[in-house]
Amino acid sequence: MDRDAVILFFALLATAAQAVVVVAIVLAVGGRASATVARWRDAAREAVAPQALGLAAGVALVATLGSLYLSEVADFPPCRLCWFQRIAMYPLVVVLGVGAVRRDAGARLTGAILAGLGACVSIWHLLVERYPTLESGSCDPTNPCSTKWVEEWGYLTIPAMALSGFALILVLLAAARPTVSPEELA
Repeated sequence: MDRDAVILFFALLATAAQAVVVVAIVLAVGGRASATVARWRDAAREAVAPQALGLAAGVALVATLGSLYLSEVADFPPCRLCWFQRIAMYPLVVVLGVGAVRRDAGARLTGAILAGLGACVSIWHLLVERYPTLESGSCDPTNPCSTKWVEEWGYLTIPAMALSGFALILVLLAAARPTVSPEELA
């Protein structure tokens, strides 16, 4: 498979993640105003909740493999902000994976903190890409954070893909209802 096809595949996955996040937000907000939408929201949560930690771990794994592909195979060197996003994403594979296997409610908090921090870095990275004057001296001048290695459909860059993954992980963690509490694991 050539590089452009793989990038398109990851872009499609990010777009699907964005669609799921938008639907979740519409259901969450709409459920407050409409009993019908609240039933849909509750049914969706009921369907997703038992597998949500595992699905979130899968999202983190795909995002991790995607970032490794882009740097190691496609030869797009990660900038400093990309590294910070990786620092948030890579441990999510283990934290959420182990949490899913153990049905550990405690994994939700750790996962949400990591995903929330990663999402914040992704948002800042998107701003730096759009407004390169925001780039400070902390970025490497030979590999600036404002470089767009990928841009699909006029908006989907690598940090936008990362943000899509972090947002979907947060939605899945909000829906998750593990059956074992941290006290029961001790």
